[in-house]
Amino acid sequence: MPTVLVAGASGLVGFAAAKHFASLPGFKVLAVSRRLPEGLDGVELISVDLTDRARCAEVFGGMCEVTHLVYAALYEKPGLIRGWRERDQMETNRVMLEHLFEPLRAAARGLEHVTLLQGTKAYGAHLGPIAIPAKERQPRHVHENFYWLQEDYLRERQRGQAWSWTILRPQVIFGESFGSHMNLIPAIGVYAELLREEGRPLAFPGGPPWVREAVDADLLARACAWAATSPACANEIFNINNGDVFEWRQVWPAIADTLGMDVGPDEPLSLAEAMPPREAEWAAIVRRHGLRAPERFADFVGQGFYYVDAQFAYGARRPPPTTLVSTIKARQAGFHDCMDTEDMFRKWFRRFQDLKALRAPGT
Repeated sequence: MPTVLVAGASGLVGFAAAKHFASLPGFKVLAVSRRLPEGLDGVELISVDLTDRARCAEVFGGMCEVTHLVYAALYEKPGLIRGWRERDQMETNRVMLEHLFEPLRAAARGLEHVTLLQGTKAYGAHLGPIAIPAKERQPRHVHENFYWLQEDYLRERQRGQAWSWTILRPQVIFGESFGSHMNLIPAIGVYAELLREEGRPLAFPGGPPWVREAVDADLLARACAWAATSPACANEIFNINNGDVFEWRQVWPAIADTLGMDVGPDEPLSLAEAMPPREAEWAAIVRRHGLRAPERFADFVGQGFYYVDAQFAYGARRPPPTTLVSTIKARQAGFHDCMDTEDMFRKWFRRFQDLKALRAPGT
């Protein structure tokens, strides 16, 4: 039986991937993360800190049955954005992959495929303007990045082996996860709940208009399954996105409507500065309305307030450089999945309402 190991199961990509593979007939799913998430029925969960080499050797050295690996684990430093350029963070992410893969490759003699996640930082999007649209065939952008450390390690280990790899490059991912550092849904949700409690409309707190691309976590999970099973994906890199573009002010009415709120005038605000002092207010809302969301921001939002500020272009005097990528290569290789981004926002805010992590309209 094909056995998929998903690393980073408490995160956006890992949670969605584990859930999707568990829904496919004929797959056994193992999932590891430091924090074990709830809601992954049919998945065998194992708590592992990937920085712990001895623990990794013990766990992954015994996984003889693994045939596919989806590596979606990620280490981020406090403050989030500044860590993207710091060497120690890059080295930690490299070491985490090695701690998992060295014992796994020795044990899993039937290994067939490895999926590795990157993103638009591969094109230098966090450093300045990029080619529009960015394409996978472009030369590697010259800058330090843990993507290159992990990719080069994987390429080296794959020489002369029967297994193949695929690298997926999504842009901004939205989905179901608590405590993830780059999930905007709970961060926006907390901000909205605090405004709603005060009887105020949903004001957009960001900066100038900025055209973006998004990817639904479930769509990305389906791309992971496609990559794991399609010969066309062997040793290839693919950009993956919903297939359209969006601008925050244009989708803001749909978000407000789903949350049962009106849209208010823009009110620029750094959520990274304004939200942490209001954690006690959030905890009171959780208790008052019987929500099942964590009361601590660290457990619900993670570093998400920093990510909101960056994605909303808070504090920018002019629109940041446009970051758009081509998904033609994936389509030509056979992955045709797509999603309307406005519908995606409605989907995920409703999902958090169904989980009673946010209030439904009228409650």
